[in-house]
Amino acid sequence: MAAPKSDRDRTGKKGVALPKGPTRRKSVSEKLPRTKKKIKVPPELALKRYEHNPIIAPSSELPWESKATFNPSAIFGDGKVHLIYRAIGNTDVSVFGYARSKDGFTIDYKSSHPAYYQKAPVADKKTAILIPYSSGGGWNGGGEDPRLTLIDDRVYMLYTSFDGWNSIRIAMTSISFSDFVSERWNWNPHVFISPPGEVHKNWVLFPEKINGKYAILHGISPKIMVEYVADLEEFDGTKYIRSTTPTGGGYADSWDSWLRGVGPAPIKTKYGWLVLYHAMDVDDPNRYKIGAMLLDLSDPTNVLVRSQQPILEPDEHYENEGWKSGVVYACGAVATDDGFLFVYYGGADKVVCVAVAELEPFLKTLISSGSAKISRKGGRKQ
Repeated sequence: MAAPKSDRDRTGKKGVALPKGPTRRKSVSEKLPRTKKKIKVPPELALKRYEHNPIIAPSSELPWESKATFNPSAIFGDGKVHLIYRAIGNTDVSVFGYARSKDGFTIDYKSSHPAYYQKAPVADKKTAILIPYSSGGGWNGGGEDPRLTLIDDRVYMLYTSFDGWNSIRIAMTSISFSDFVSERWNWNPHVFISPPGEVHKNWVLFPEKINGKYAILHGISPKIMVEYVADLEEFDGTKYIRSTTPTGGGYADSWDSWLRGVGPAPIKTKYGWLVLYHAMDVDDPNRYKIGAMLLDLSDPTNVLVRSQQPILEPDEHYENEGWKSGVVYACGAVATDDGFLFVYYGGADKVVCVAVAELEPFLKTLISSGSAKISRKGGRKQ
């Protein structure tokens, strides 16, 4: 994938150059008073937004994505970035759309039909207890917030399955890479990998085996939790990962004092597994932010370092003018061969956006400026 040619941005300062765009609207942070002083982030660690964001928006011409297109996942293969994103249309059922890009920024192709559709099981509303749950709309259930992982020649997808009433579980499916890129949507039947009667979100599959086994990261609160299995076929609808219900407990006196969950699937680097995650500050509520941490390659329950500052905050208008204000929510990230980190995220639960950083300076700055000491505060319910 072609990288930006220059290492200077439009202001002439050192950074990642992006294509020029129209005059930018003032960000929300420029127009509104803040409840908390903005944290200064090292420039190498701060993700740089694409000036033409959003790159995917709802379309009135496509009924299945007429209301929202957001929370994209991504893999890199066949020389392109492939995106699967959540979409909500006239039926208020969440489905997944497909798009691809050669340069990581510009959408060269977007399918006019859903790439994946899970018909939500019908809950017995006479006996089932209603869960007070709303995640970007989609009141009639479906699949939410996909996480893609490419292993060998197969694409695995974990996602949140909601029945529209009382069941929020993690489902897994897969498809061959050749079928995926050819849009032959021959997905395997989904299986649930989280137990019934529990609420879980934000699980991701590592892109390679660890110590000879597949690894699933299924929680970062109250601690890093990883499940190992010899074969993913073990999940047959009767075996589940027994995870701890997220407490929301974060890091004391920090921007991430309320942890929300993992973002994209981990990226392997020579320094450790790069994991992006979502968090909030109890003193700056209702603003989802993105942070970064490095986990040990052989024991990913061991946090080597985490960012002392968010790498992306919801400051732009398209991150605040949607179904949920103050949200940057990343489900996809790819590291390119030419040394760039592309992060794909949903803005305000409505649109798809992308931000980028040079990977090596990003990692070195994370290590030098981050914190290796873990000082957690008490848990908080989500």
